[in-house]
Amino acid sequence: MKAKILVVDDEESIREFLEIMLRKEGYEITLAEDGQKAKELLQKKSFDMIISDLQMPNMTGIELLKYVRQDFPEVLFMMITAFGTTETAVEAMKMGAYDYLTKPFKIDEVRINISNALRSKNLEFENKSLKKELGKEYSFQNIIGNSPAMHYVFDLIKRVSQAPTNILVTGESGTGKEVIAKAIHYNGPLKDRSFVTINCGAIPENLMESEMFGHKKGSFTGAIADKLGLFEVADGGTLFLDEVGELPLSIQVKLLRSLQERVIRRVGATDDIKVDVRIIAATNRHLEDMVQKGTFRQDLYYRLNVIHIKTPSLRERKEDIPILAHHFLKKYNDKLHKNISSISTEAMENLKKYDYPGNVRELENMIERTVALEGGATVLPESLPPLVNTSSGRKLASSNDIEVTDDGVDLDKIIGQIEKELIIKAIHQANGIKKRAAKLLNITFRSMRYRIEKYNLGTVGDDELDEE
Repeated sequence: MKAKILVVDDEESIREFLEIMLRKEGYEITLAEDGQKAKELLQKKSFDMIISDLQMPNMTGIELLKYVRQDFPEVLFMMITAFGTTETAVEAMKMGAYDYLTKPFKIDEVRINISNALRSKNLEFENKSLKKELGKEYSFQNIIGNSPAMHYVFDLIKRVSQAPTNILVTGESGTGKEVIAKAIHYNGPLKDRSFVTINCGAIPENLMESEMFGHKKGSFTGAIADKLGLFEVADGGTLFLDEVGELPLSIQVKLLRSLQERVIRRVGATDDIKVDVRIIAATNRHLEDMVQKGTFRQDLYYRLNVIHIKTPSLRERKEDIPILAHHFLKKYNDKLHKNISSISTEAMENLKKYDYPGNVRELENMIERTVALEGGATVLPESLPPLVNTSSGRKLASSNDIEVTDDGVDLDKIIGQIEKELIIKAIHQANGIKKRAAKLLNITFRSMRYRIEKYNLGTVGDDELDEE
């Protein structure tokens, strides 16, 4: 859209000159012969910028500036001054004018100053809009759930977001730990500062220290320039340590020092750098057990676990499944340009019975897949993944649950179903990394690959992280 500029000057020749020049630049121009006329126009029409002379009858440029700053603070104001009166123009800038133009005009200077001012206004508007959207996305109201378990989490978020205390968020994979961390950040006093994430399980140990604390040029092979660590990037804001239980002990020591002394030291440096960050850590592992086994430092655990928020699994809040399912249905309707209006009663019952080893993330992926494949206006049971319809969310079968009738049973099918469910559970427990899932099941990675292909589970887990 064309920027709307109001030119205010008692000299007709100046008004005409600016009108011709600025129209050529593509701006929409309105003219006023004095400050009083400008006031009347401002009450009838919106403007992006005002360019006003300093000395005018009836109302001076300074008086007009005061009026604009009070009643229309979002409008840019640029002052026109005669040569030798720049001191007054500087005073105008102190009062809120963006800049000033000096007569006689230099066309290129006028063009550049106005373009820069409008660009600055647009960037400021975009920045405010982005922050507003981020705040909206991570407000409590947009974390979906109406169960008692989620109301308890909402209450905790509301209370802890106002304090700069370190927070530990725990829960199974897929329960929304990062969403909780962002809600805490964007609803607190640091919402206009950085929110920086480190995935402690995805960065190789030999690169972790450099990622966290930065490095100096030449400190190791490949360090061709100084690099900021994520602690410095997050300075003044929030640092989210995702999967903190994956940190090796060597990095835990350095992290503890940074939290205790609020300083970091880049790899290869000799001096400390002060940092002020709020730490929110998250894990799906039991850190207390790791402390007992000696794989996680007790002193670091207590530093991180000042306030503990446990995200409930979807099994613990099944009453939220219909709300979540319809939320994701609308989301992927919009994203995939579909028009699916409802979920059938039978399909919803199957969704509610399923056990969700992957929690909310699994439900979302399930609905996305269903929306992509559904050809009608209603989600039917056959549109859902086979696992939901066949298992109906039951717990793993034991021999006591299965009767051998005179017609016999399909042993291979029963064992295959149990094996398939165990593989899915292991992958989700291993945060999607199939190598770790194989270790949990005490089978080789090659054997895991074979079973994933056998049961058509290629979309479950994260192949990229398997190369770590």
